[in-house]
Amino acid sequence: MVNTPVIIIVGVIIGLCAAFSGLGGGFMIVPLLIFFGYSAQKAVGTSFLGVLIISISAFLAHIKLSNVDYKVGLLLGAGGIIGAQAGARLVEYVPTIYFKKIFALILICLALYFFLKK
Repeated sequence: MVNTPVIIIVGVIIGLCAAFSGLGGGFMIVPLLIFFGYSAQKAVGTSFLGVLIISISAFLAHIKLSNVDYKVGLLLGAGGIIGAQAGARLVEYVPTIYFKKIFALILICLALYFFLKK
């Protein structure tokens, strides 16, 4: 379905952006996979595997730089476990056409927030 060297190159770019921005990469991976023909549900699930690997690598690099607040990270992770379980089940009920619109709206709102924030 997808050319392996292209995916690896895209992974490098996403890894750079994720480690630099802290956004995890999913916001770039999901639209890319949908563009490649994946359903929204499969794009999200596949994205999480990529994000897990990218996040572990970025986390290890940030540990070396002493850029980790372990307490806050663990608390966010604990809450995130609950949200992730609910979100994974909810996305099954959202058709890809609506998912694309919701995802685009979230990205637009984030972009506006960062653009307008002083």
